[in-house]
Amino acid sequence: MKSKDLYWDRIAYLCATTLITLVGAPLYVWHYGLLFSDLVLFFALFILSGLSITLGYHRLFSHHAFEAHWTVRLATLIFGAGALEGSVIQWCSEHRRHHRFTDESQDPYNRSRGFWHAHVGWAVLRQQQPVEDNVNDLRRDRLVAWQDRYFGLIGPASAYALPALIGWAWNGGHGALGGFLVAGIARVALVQQVTFCINSICHSYGRQPYTSRCSARDNSFVAFFTFGEGYHNFHHQFQADYRNGVKPWHFDPTKWCIWLLSRVGLTWNLNRVPQETILETERTEARRKNPSQDR
Repeated sequence: MKSKDLYWDRIAYLCATTLITLVGAPLYVWHYGLLFSDLVLFFALFILSGLSITLGYHRLFSHHAFEAHWTVRLATLIFGAGALEGSVIQWCSEHRRHHRFTDESQDPYNRSRGFWHAHVGWAVLRQQQPVEDNVNDLRRDRLVAWQDRYFGLIGPASAYALPALIGWAWNGGHGALGGFLVAGIARVALVQQVTFCINSICHSYGRQPYTSRCSARDNSFVAFFTFGEGYHNFHHQFQADYRNGVKPWHFDPTKWCIWLLSRVGLTWNLNRVPQETILETERTEARRKNPSQDR
């Protein structure tokens, strides 16, 4: 691998934010103490930005698993930008290629290239990929086009300026610094890392009850930190379903939020794979893995 093959600005950003998260934020807490506002802002923005990725970027915009009111779409565009994982157009283009070419050379997160490539290597490697020609449907959405055009302003403002301003209004300079370091940099770093875990851990460890024709796996541990996205084997088999966790015991807050929003008319046309289709897929996969069951 040559130096020109890497995005050095992305490497510098990831290294800097990781260092601040592991060293800078703890030093701030040690010197100044952890304010209540720091904790509230951290968890509130972790939930808002994380759900905006899972509910908005992923299930709504990438897969059209449901339809949503413009207010829901706008909120997920703003707070999703605050995860600094790219604009919706960029994110969805990569994700759609991942589904179309899973484990193949055109897959941006190709697990066959190694765990760390799937986790974060893909993000810093200049890959020969086609122009974003698989998101023409999104380009026709005015809100999506607006976010893509101004992402360079919306992303940092939502990620860093917003928690700093709220912290300042709450607790002055101390609150602004805590908002920036804890609810800003540390929170963004954590959201990004748990998102990366879907590409790496959920293509390496877990169960494959629906299909073993690709590396995707269901991992309940990852699901807990990613608002239900860890049921990745189901998702790869039934990607248009608004749910990832379909069993009664599955932890899928994204699914619950979509359903609750539908009760007040803010989401509709929720796509659901029929239960009999899911059960038959499970039985077929079990027979394929253990042909002796048919005897």
